[in-house]
Amino acid sequence: MKYGVYFAYWESSWNVNFEKYVQKVKELGFDILEVAALGLVNLPDEKLERLKQLAEQHNVILTAGIGLPKEYDVSSSDATVRRNGIAFMKKVMDAMYQAGIDRVGGTVYSYWPADYSHPFDKPTARKHSIESVKELAEYARQYDITLLIETLNRFEQFLLNDAEEAVSYVKEVDEPNVKVMLDTFHMNIEEDNIADAIRYTGDHLGHLHIGEANRKVPGKGSMPWKEIGQALKDIHYDGYVVMEPFVKTGGQVGQDIKVWRDLSGNATEEQLDRELAESLVFVKQAFGEL
Repeated sequence: MKYGVYFAYWESSWNVNFEKYVQKVKELGFDILEVAALGLVNLPDEKLERLKQLAEQHNVILTAGIGLPKEYDVSSSDATVRRNGIAFMKKVMDAMYQAGIDRVGGTVYSYWPADYSHPFDKPTARKHSIESVKELAEYARQYDITLLIETLNRFEQFLLNDAEEAVSYVKEVDEPNVKVMLDTFHMNIEEDNIADAIRYTGDHLGHLHIGEANRKVPGKGSMPWKEIGQALKDIHYDGYVVMEPFVKTGGQVGQDIKVWRDLSGNATEEQLDRELAESLVFVKQAFGEL
């Protein structure tokens, strides 16, 4: 397996210069830097090329995550909103290709976070979502991009909350470049058993986010990491495992993720780096890779 980390561990904004994190993650022992796809869309060509070159120079794999804004909801009952969302996701994939990124995960199938102030029709949203993702998958094939369908907890989304729903969805989409993305934080809320859910997902698993139930780095909570590692072995998973901790308050990231208290202990950047490197060793040991 290859291991990575999401840039927002250090940041309070989704729209930042990702370049400085390429070398940092390599020095901390990671293979992958995950960036925000929304932060790529408006970058000029030369910035996207520069990011790609830096990643190649440091032998770092770039991946992307996205929570589509409500105005780009590809599962909407409003056909205009759906078309706008599909057009926007195509722009995202154009930028990803320029930056050398071959996969994007998150709510590529709907929007985030869900607005529960209005009623919703889940079966209709699912139908529209599948139609949209089929079109996006066809567009993505020219770039060899994989769309990763992430299950989210009930407080953030309604369409896909657990592995069973995600596998059913991906089977119905029936495109080779559409896979399931699981996240231990969300699974801790929704799954009866995290390891069993991983085994259930099996070959459909295309990407895994890891973090504690308290959103800290792995090893600073109560997740059953050895059981998770065994489940990954059971399904012969050798893909990407990306840490997605959120420990800082403030800014758009803190607001969107609902981090209302400092989980870092007022840590400096150096302390954050050290905890991340220690967590990587912890995970590899728990997964039997050290």
